[in-house]
Amino acid sequence: MILTDQKIIEEMGNKNIVIKPFRKECLGTNSYDVHLGKYLAIYKSDVLDCKVHNEIRTLEIPDEGIILVPNKLYLGVTEEYTETLIHVPFLEGKSSIGRLGIDIHATAGKGDVGYKNTWTLEISVKQPVRIYAGMPIGQIIYFEVSGEIGTDYSHKKSSKYSSITDMPVESKMFLNFNT
Repeated sequence: MILTDQKIIEEMGNKNIVIKPFRKECLGTNSYDVHLGKYLAIYKSDVLDCKVHNEIRTLEIPDEGIILVPNKLYLGVTEEYTETLIHVPFLEGKSSIGRLGIDIHATAGKGDVGYKNTWTLEISVKQPVRIYAGMPIGQIIYFEVSGEIGTDYSHKKSSKYSSITDMPVESKMFLNFNT
């Protein structure tokens, strides 16, 4: 089941959900709106290799915004740091973002119980579009889980994205080949 606005508030009071910064006006009926952070990253190479560490170049979005172009992958980050201790968070793009031809995640919309961090966004666009730091970019929906959790994300030895950051994080797929 999806948590309602009142249940999200209750779970924040119980410290099962953390959203920083939290703004009441961003709480929807059954979701919470998140915003684009001030940093973007692009890969340095035009050809990516799953078996190696593909380096990124990070840039700060200027006040006048930045134009994203098709056929380029941009890594963004949410302003909001979240913790989800007993629920499964799903990050979806806002419909207004989709109507501008912006996709905010290629495959990674589901978080894990125990995830504690900002969200890296895999941003692509259908046509050139100017974006701005601080703009609403997505919404987190929280689902209840059924059953006991053996090991949450923050305690899994295989978790690759648990170092807290306010920067976009590149793929760490190469670690799957080096274990």
